[in-house]
Amino acid sequence: MTKPAFAHILNVEDARRAAKRRLPHGLFEYLDRGSEDELSISGNRRQLDAIRLAPSVLVDVSQRSLEAEILGHSQPLPLVIAPTAMAGLVWHDGEIALAKAAARAGIPFCVSTQSITSVERIAAESGAKLWFQLYVWKNRQRTLALIDRAWAAGAETLVLTVDTAVGPNREYNLRNGFGIPLKASARAGIDLMLHPRWTASVMLRSLIASGVPTYAHYPEEFRTQLGRSSLSDELSLATDVTWEDVRLLRQRWKGKLILKGILRVDDALTALSHGVDAIVVSNHGARNLDCAPGPTEVLPAIVAAIGGRMEILADSGVRRGADIARFLALGASGVLIGRATLYGVAIGGADGAGRVLDLLSHELNVTMGMLGARNLADLRRC
Repeated sequence: MTKPAFAHILNVEDARRAAKRRLPHGLFEYLDRGSEDELSISGNRRQLDAIRLAPSVLVDVSQRSLEAEILGHSQPLPLVIAPTAMAGLVWHDGEIALAKAAARAGIPFCVSTQSITSVERIAAESGAKLWFQLYVWKNRQRTLALIDRAWAAGAETLVLTVDTAVGPNREYNLRNGFGIPLKASARAGIDLMLHPRWTASVMLRSLIASGVPTYAHYPEEFRTQLGRSSLSDELSLATDVTWEDVRLLRQRWKGKLILKGILRVDDALTALSHGVDAIVVSNHGARNLDCAPGPTEVLPAIVAAIGGRMEILADSGVRRGADIARFLALGASGVLIGRATLYGVAIGGADGAGRVLDLLSHELNVTMGMLGARNLADLRRC
């Protein structure tokens, strides 16, 4: 039953607008916008909208199932909550809130390397099925120690992000003064005063409980407040990540291994040859490379080349249940959701994120009924 506080949230865009009102301007732009001229953000939307799914009529759709199998596990929805840094800034203990919403929906939650809350706390307090997203640090031994830690905490699947070789060019962060490390400024102070609910319920609460937030997965000796620069170059983003790192991770990691950010057939085939269990066809939600193709442009060719030999997931730009249906119709077996659930958690924690998941589930269910699709396998592109 929808809580009264969320009765007015009827779709993801409603949640987005509510999150925009609640969050400081700089923080909202950080999670909402793209890079450079932001052509890929509008491109993702146009490409999804261009996909048409023709209905089969006179089909008995009285019994419909949204159940999916992802990496050998059955789940009630074909969704995974994607790894998103800074969720702990949009809501107090935001990563735990997202994981709780995922647990209630029966889907996995992917913990980010740059989470403000540790994977151990998320596991202990959420009850969610956890994946762990990895950015490779310059010090490979510390990277391996991190994935050992994630495995010990109960993460079953490792997601290596492969589309962030260097930091992206996000000019709006420079203009609005938001960035990591956080910097005090008159503009930031005014922004906080204009958003008193967030300031009191998130930032002040965090300061009282544990001080300025930190990246919880950094080793203790190198952990710094988000307002300070890193104490060591060892934990900087590695710019020399290669297929040799994939080989090393495959040897070390005991669970399923996913590469997130594949947009080329040859890279998908190389991932297959390295024993990777799945890939995510993704342009990072259009947050990184503004001239990258949208995932729907390349997904059919990748699916055709892989031919069922490796699982294929997809993400970027999902705002409706019909978008999920479109990705599945193109051959993906599941879809990762990032910004949509962040909007939800920003307005209401686990309940807000749950509201967004319920809306997407309802929309997907209606879309399937209209298409004459009794299960996800019945979804086909025109």
